[in-house]
Amino acid sequence: MTVQPGPSGRLALAVTVLAGLAFVIAAALLVPWHWLPGGHVRAVAPGDFFTAAQIARGDHVSGLLRHAAWGNVLVSVLVAGLLGFTRLGSSLVRRLPGRWWLQVVLGCLALSALAALTSLPLAWSAQRVELSEGLSHQAWGSWLSDRAIGLGVTWAFTTVAILVVVALARMLPRSWPLWGAVAAAALTMIGSFVYPVLVEPLFNSFTPMKAGPLRSDVFALAAKEHVHIDDVLVADASRRTTTLNAYVSGFGSTRRVVVYDTLLTGLPQKETEMIVAHELGHAKHDDVLVGTVLGALGSAFGVGLLGLVLTRRRLLERAEVDGLGDPGVVPLLLALAVVGSLLASPVQNTISRAIEARADRSALQATRDPDTFIAMQKQLALRSLSDPTPPAWSQFWFGSHPTTLQRIGMAEAVR
Repeated sequence: MTVQPGPSGRLALAVTVLAGLAFVIAAALLVPWHWLPGGHVRAVAPGDFFTAAQIARGDHVSGLLRHAAWGNVLVSVLVAGLLGFTRLGSSLVRRLPGRWWLQVVLGCLALSALAALTSLPLAWSAQRVELSEGLSHQAWGSWLSDRAIGLGVTWAFTTVAILVVVALARMLPRSWPLWGAVAAAALTMIGSFVYPVLVEPLFNSFTPMKAGPLRSDVFALAAKEHVHIDDVLVADASRRTTTLNAYVSGFGSTRRVVVYDTLLTGLPQKETEMIVAHELGHAKHDDVLVGTVLGALGSAFGVGLLGLVLTRRRLLERAEVDGLGDPGVVPLLLALAVVGSLLASPVQNTISRAIEARADRSALQATRDPDTFIAMQKQLALRSLSDPTPPAWSQFWFGSHPTTLQRIGMAEAVR
């Protein structure tokens, strides 16, 4: 095997440094690092707000689900590493028919399907726990359909990204890190923009919130906070889950505030309004756009790192690929993406927790009702059977939100 000329190491280093610096500067300016400016958030004692039985059940159920999730992370890394860092994956892709671009498309499909199959046993185990504990009542056929749709979405986004990078490497073998970084950033922005209108409808149906006191109060709160919303959408989440949730997605013309239909019947109106106030806090601060910009810079940084990694001839030789322009590189790219995503998780989730804390603070400032906020947090925890005291390392690495006890502590601090 002859390894083809790779990217310019200096250019890849420059892209990595510049994108990394841009990310750090943007994060410093855009992320609300102080959860409670002028104060300090202290997690409350679990026994002050939950009974011993509630704590024990949350710890048990969350532990089962957490172990399944950890197991899936381990399986994903092992499978991706086995296929990407050895000749197994590249030899599989080269057996596929067609020109290079078709081999990339089919290779992404085959490897995505294999990843989905290897994760299925632990995902099935987690779903059984959710069914037995009343967190879900989704039929198995519907559950499998959701996973198949998820596989299709993952394959589509992954294939587009890899096709672009491989095409650039074939056309611009020395300078692709620069143009790949630009393309990765652009694709991240485009993906976040179109996700609410292209992907979310594949999983749920959405209807405008019906006229009534709740809708009127939500629009009054949005006007008070100077947040423009065209509507509040209700997702038919009750067909699969009993948990409570709401979210904001998209930005610009695709931004939408969505509540689960379980919220409309599962909580008192004041607590539902508090959840919506949290989401309006995200909208007020353009948090989806902030996260997307940081994600775009992070993607550019990742492409720069990829250029540096691919200057290592031994890695290419071990995987038996000629370079990034070789369609056999698909398994190696996926393996690097899996490992990179895992290593980046603490950074992503530290930023996410800070942004979520600001949305909590916005809700508290807008409503001036810490008692309702605390009652709402308790209900969210009880309905989802979450662990009020997750392992510290797991919360640091995988926790996208402050813990329930931290969020209650914030409400106590602003009384």
